[in-house]
Order: sequence, then C-alpha cells, then structure tokens
Amino acid sequence: MRAQLIPLEGGTTIEITKDLVLVGRKEDCDVNLDHKSISKLHCVIVKTDGLLLVRDLGSTNGTRVNGQRIRRAALLPNDQLHIASLKFRIAFGAGEAPVSASEHTQRIEADELADLLQKAKPEDESDAEIPVLPVVHNPLPDVYEDESPPEGS
Repeated sequence: MRAQLIPLEGGTTIEITKDLVLVGRKEDCDVNLDHKSISKLHCVIVKTDGLLLVRDLGSTNGTRVNGQRIRRAALLPNDQLHIASLKFRIAFGAGEAPVSASEHTQRIEADELADLLQKAKPEDESDAEIPVLPVVHNPLPDVYEDESPPEGS
C-alpha cells in the first residue's frame, strides 16, 4: 500500500515508506518537521494493510485528526492530520510505496526461520515455555474531550 501525507498549505508530499515512522523535530526522526510548534518526538505513524494508525507521543501542541485532538487514531483516505500547526491530507494509492534506502527488510519463510532458530539454540537449553504475561489495557481514552467551552459561556 502506498501512503502519503500531502501538505494542505503547499510543500513537498511526504511518502510513508516504512511500516513505522517516527515524526518530530529531532534530526534522527524518520519524518523530520523542522517547525517550532513540533515536539522533538511528536507522533508515530504505523502502516498496516490498508490502514494508517497514528499515536501522539505526549507532544506539547498535540495531534489532531479531522479537527479532534487524539492520543491515537486510525487514518483513512482524505482524513486531515494536524501535527501541531502543520496540516496534511492522507492519501492512499495503488501499488507499493517506494522502497526507502534505509529499509532493508528481507522476507524469510517459516521453515527457514525454524532452521535458523534451531542452529542458534544452545545444546544445553531446555524446551521450557516462555511465560505469557497478561495484557494491560491503557486507561486513557483514545480522544480528548471536546476542548471548546460550552455554548452560552
């Protein structure tokens, strides 16, 4: 799936080429937005099959989807994503996104993985099962309450 962030106020379109994209003002972010309203580590965008997910990383000026301030949300085609004061439109396209020069993912089949794991396993290691930890749910809501004052105030 090809995904893009298209600036609403002009500028260069941002291709989402990796499955996990860190957005922020820091130089080593995957998407570096050099603007004073952007936090150093602002949000993360995750690309899955046919969907983008965004999660705010506790940024000062927030992340909004279609005008609603969010902690996390799904992004659909033509949604508006506001990263602090920068506004983007979400676009999906047919075909694969261009391959990032920094991404070197190699497909490996299940039987190849099993062989590699068997070779890496020390001789004296037992086949004891790894304990499964319970899932801890985040008590915070996905979206913020409406921040506008009640009418008539």
